[in-house]
Amino acid sequence: MELRSGLGDRAIQDVIQTYPEIGGILNRYDIGCVTCSVGICLLKDVVAIHGLAKDDETAIQQEINRYLTTKGE
Repeated sequence: MELRSGLGDRAIQDVIQTYPEIGGILNRYDIGCVTCSVGICLLKDVVAIHGLAKDDETAIQQEINRYLTTKGE
């Protein structure tokens, strides 16, 4: 997964704290990591371990990158 600004290599908890809207994107794909109390998994791993269809992974990547582009990242 190729995410802008190296976001895929950041812990999910940090990503959601900085960009809460990304939590909404993940929730739409039934990725429940938004409420995880540990939150140390990398964003790219969170998406990969949920066994989503390749099309869904691509859609998540595109949505996150579009969002980051709108934020000037």
